[in-house]
Amino acid sequence: MTRTAIPIAREIRIPDPARVARALRAPDLGPRILFFTGGTALTETSRALAGYTHNSIHLVTPFDSGGSSAVLRRHFDMPAVGDLRNRLMALADRTRHGFPEIQSLFARRMPKNASPVQLRTELQTLANGSHPLIATVSAPLRKTVQHHLQTFQRAAGPQFDLRGACIGNLFLTAGYLESGRNLDPIVGIFSNLVQARGQARLLLDSNLQLRALLEDGRDVIGQHLITGKETKPLSSAIAELSLVDQALGNAPVRPPIREEIRDCIGGADLICYPIGSFYSSLVANLLPAGVGTAISRTPCPKVFVPNTLPDPEATGLTLADQVRTLLRHLRADAPNAIAIEDVLDVVLLDPCAAYPDSENPERELASLGLRIIKTPLTVPETGSIDPLLLSQALISLA
Repeated sequence: MTRTAIPIAREIRIPDPARVARALRAPDLGPRILFFTGGTALTETSRALAGYTHNSIHLVTPFDSGGSSAVLRRHFDMPAVGDLRNRLMALADRTRHGFPEIQSLFARRMPKNASPVQLRTELQTLANGSHPLIATVSAPLRKTVQHHLQTFQRAAGPQFDLRGACIGNLFLTAGYLESGRNLDPIVGIFSNLVQARGQARLLLDSNLQLRALLEDGRDVIGQHLITGKETKPLSSAIAELSLVDQALGNAPVRPPIREEIRDCIGGADLICYPIGSFYSSLVANLLPAGVGTAISRTPCPKVFVPNTLPDPEATGLTLADQVRTLLRHLRADAPNAIAIEDVLDVVLLDPCAAYPDSENPERELASLGLRIIKTPLTVPETGSIDPLLLSQALISLA
């Protein structure tokens, strides 16, 4: 049995001055706005939203398969932590004493053109506290970071490829390994170090890959090959997205979400399917078993905020196509039992935005029976989402 989501019955005013003002006065008491999200598209909005609520929840995909993340994943058989680190830093209290120093340290990437000896030497100076970047960090924080970098050194050994490695990712990896391959403890430590004003958690704590079946029949395995950012965009549209386990010969899998993630979803005051790479950031988060059921049982508004700029992953998809794809994955746990209104209530549109591949977004969405709310969301000069406008809209709906 599913429970029907609470409809937004009150008169909607966006932005709602009273709700926005109340949130600004007491962000500690702000609403629990939950995002299914991935990479950097929501970074600026996450930063802006922290001014209105310190209770946002960001369920982040662990499937990044490019760059230094791929090196960590192969070496340690672990989920990707780069997007998690990025989101925690976006939520960080930037007014906190010592923040610039810890930000610079966790954002530091090892040189890509240095020799292995030079790279190991730099990591050693970071681990022993003599590197200029770590020497400026206050003593209690510095000791914590040093401990985890020393742990990473021991676990990685001399053969680990440090080229391009991000120090923040190495810190998270060390804590993951030290906690018996459990990310929650080190995420808590990281959050405390940066005084994160909100939560960020990996949706799954396992080493899986994304597989896209293309309309031309080809299979593409790996998030970095799907996004169209690190490589050339796909030449054929995506027909289906799934998870595969390389340890099982790339067999398709649909693992269940953990109880902690179900609790996060169940406690939300608003659920947002936000801007970002449509398949690898948003749909990817809906693939594990139990996500749709948890959403359908959560009595709060559920809002889709589509991209206003072209997305290489969604070329050729109208807004109606995107909504149908979302609904198919949101209802995958029980297609005949989960009602549309239980998993999606509202599509938030900017009346002045030119949505890619959609001539008349409102007309396209009308046949789906969803509520459309129009409000300014974009920067006029660029057409990109304005972080403050989106934050105020979500606060007004929560």
